[in-house]
Amino acid sequence: MSTVNTAPAGSDSAQPKESATRPASLLKRVWAQKQGKVGLVLTALIVALALTGPLLAPLLTGYGPTEFVGRPFQADGIFGTDNLGRSVAARFLAGGLLLLAYSLLATALGLVVGCIVGMIAGYAGGKTDSVLMRLNDVVLAFPQLVLALLAIVVLGPAGWVLVTVIGLTHAPRIARVARAATLGVVNEDYVRAAQMYAVPRSRILAREIFPNITGPLSVEAGLRLTYSIGAIASLSFLGLGMQPPTADWGLMINENRIALSIQPWGVLLPVIAIAILTIGTNLLADAIARATASTTLEVS
Repeated sequence: MSTVNTAPAGSDSAQPKESATRPASLLKRVWAQKQGKVGLVLTALIVALALTGPLLAPLLTGYGPTEFVGRPFQADGIFGTDNLGRSVAARFLAGGLLLLAYSLLATALGLVVGCIVGMIAGYAGGKTDSVLMRLNDVVLAFPQLVLALLAIVVLGPAGWVLVTVIGLTHAPRIARVARAATLGVVNEDYVRAAQMYAVPRSRILAREIFPNITGPLSVEAGLRLTYSIGAIASLSFLGLGMQPPTADWGLMINENRIALSIQPWGVLLPVIAIAILTIGTNLLADAIARATASTTLEVS
């Protein structure tokens, strides 16, 4: 009698524990990889700096990012002054928040638009697939930076313009990845079963297909985030992104490059921060993709 009563209880109690540990196991898989640890630490370091920097700048330096503290390109104080005599340390601490926020928003916009287009094309097939992908190819034919420059010249260097144009130029590349991943799962049994039970197409895309293509999309998201950071920083360097007197890492590089040999910190600090952020996001995205792929194989 004891064996009959304990077996169901044990199996019932084991199921909630297994389902409860699934999210933690994904984090453990990421952390178990060396590149996952390095990527998470590097990304968290720069994100923490960008989020807390605007608050810490007046406390650590005694000046705001737009205050004049001395003569231009002096080595006095923490990291000296910039081209207008403002504190390099204060501007560096306050200069990462907008870059990070705009990059994340642009990447998110590109992912949403690209995933929708790619999954619809891969799932529908036929003429729908052909039309969407040919339009996709037309957009891909234009260099991404040229489209961004054209939009900014016409609409102005506003924040929403940067986010929108960079996000939309990411969408065609993400759509190709989403379409290829969708084609790989569209003929699986769980998709066919949902079709047999007349589940709406939107629900099939959201509940059956999308969760099974997150691996390739996570890698692409990391790459697009890297390109978003580089694109926004490049546009600010060219004077078409963040506008003075805004504290921004890309703008700092442009403003202080003329005195690189005399006062290098105004250029080196933002360059190092951008490099660490891009490396960290790439490593973290690769680790998440591997962890997601291994989890999918075990579940199947």
